[in-house]
Amino acid sequence: MRRLSSVDAQFLAVEDGRTHSHVCQLTILEGTTVDGTPVDGALIRDHIASRIENLPPFRWRVREVPFGLDYPVFVEDESFDPDSHIWEVALPAPGTPQQLAEAVGQIASRPLDRARPLWEVHLIHGVEGGQVAMLTKLHHSAIDGVSGIQLLSAIIEPTPHRRLREATDADVPRGGAGHDPSDLELLGRAVLSMPMQPVRMIKALPATLRHIDQLPTMRSLPGTGLLSGAADRAARIATRNRDGRTLERPAAAQAPKVSFGGKISPHRRFAYGSLSLPLIKAVKDANPGTTVNDVVVALSAGALRRRMTARGDDLDTALVALVPLSVRTKDSAQPNTYGNQISSLMVAIPTDESDVLARLKRAGEVMRSAKERHRAIPAQLLRDANHTVPPALFARTARVISMTTAAGWINPPFNVTISNVPGSASPLYCAGAPVVSQHPVNVLLDGVGLSLTLLSYGDRLDFGFTADRELVPDVWQLVPEMEAELHELADALGIDA
Repeated sequence: MRRLSSVDAQFLAVEDGRTHSHVCQLTILEGTTVDGTPVDGALIRDHIASRIENLPPFRWRVREVPFGLDYPVFVEDESFDPDSHIWEVALPAPGTPQQLAEAVGQIASRPLDRARPLWEVHLIHGVEGGQVAMLTKLHHSAIDGVSGIQLLSAIIEPTPHRRLREATDADVPRGGAGHDPSDLELLGRAVLSMPMQPVRMIKALPATLRHIDQLPTMRSLPGTGLLSGAADRAARIATRNRDGRTLERPAAAQAPKVSFGGKISPHRRFAYGSLSLPLIKAVKDANPGTTVNDVVVALSAGALRRRMTARGDDLDTALVALVPLSVRTKDSAQPNTYGNQISSLMVAIPTDESDVLARLKRAGEVMRSAKERHRAIPAQLLRDANHTVPPALFARTARVISMTTAAGWINPPFNVTISNVPGSASPLYCAGAPVVSQHPVNVLLDGVGLSLTLLSYGDRLDFGFTADRELVPDVWQLVPEMEAELHELADALGIDA
């Protein structure tokens, strides 16, 4: 069996019927393979079955430890059947992008079945232009952005050539996560690990207290600023300021109230589009010191400002965005290293700035400043912070924090998530069918009804807006606003779009 880390377990703990911790990717394919074979459910099923040995999490089922005395474990599903995870549907004519996005939102609204391995693949026919869409749905407890891309690379490949053979029982290997233990065995292992829990708590506590105001789940709790400041001063005195940190601790930006905040529903909306990556790089090159990610943040801020203006939101205070970061080392970046190794930046993005060039400049400044502050934060802060809560109380604590945010007793720590994931610069294929575009679908939390995720592919930056169905019924309007923001920025810089 494979014990989940505290960060992995958190994605299971926060699920409550409204919060879903699965992530999806919408991959739009040509309707036929390079040799003219139609793309259908049987083709995709055989393709996945022929590569199942390279998809370990596809065979893992989650088991809870009795009484919650330890984090859950993944075990090998002895009754694994790929057919129970692969679905085939069709859009009504004419199969517009809006209709496809509606179907994606509906599929993303349904939680994964914990009695089986936590993944699904939905093949969606009838897409405009004779294309076919494939929506992969994976639980965040098994993968983060980097490991998710690595996992999907087993079925989305840089070559159109396929291994054509009949799938057999031999395609379902045993091992990987290990056997399915009895409840008594799980309980015994948990009891044996309990003496180490206080050790982990004591070891993690100093760093957690010092940086508690940087934790997305805790920074909005009353008194965290005072607590982290006192812990920071104590640490600097004890170490004679060995890390060179200044006495000034910048105040954490407070997330303003917006119309797409509040208690989320179980239902999702989705919208997607693509931007020209060469144009984004031209904007970057026209501003020395600017990165592609800075341009992405500026574009996101501009598009959000346009939508906030239309919805009548207050524009005087900058939105706070959560920007996930990978903390994988060279060793942990190796293939087949799954789970979550993530940190994050919380950045006040310039939605309060009316000038498009000033937004770009400020985006670069706030991102550089956030990265500077982040260097002083331990890479495994999120993991260590979770260790300060005993596993037996872990799920309850996560739900209490979620409930208090949903009830409005504490303000959400951020307003929106913005994630930019590097993808492939070369053409990709799935079962021999060319990949047209790829659009990520992300997780939402109470108080945060909107998420923007981008994935580079070829000469484009494909993006997806994930939104709560009730809080953001107009999410599709963000697509042309994102495109308009890029063209306005290029025009202001004198770049031919």
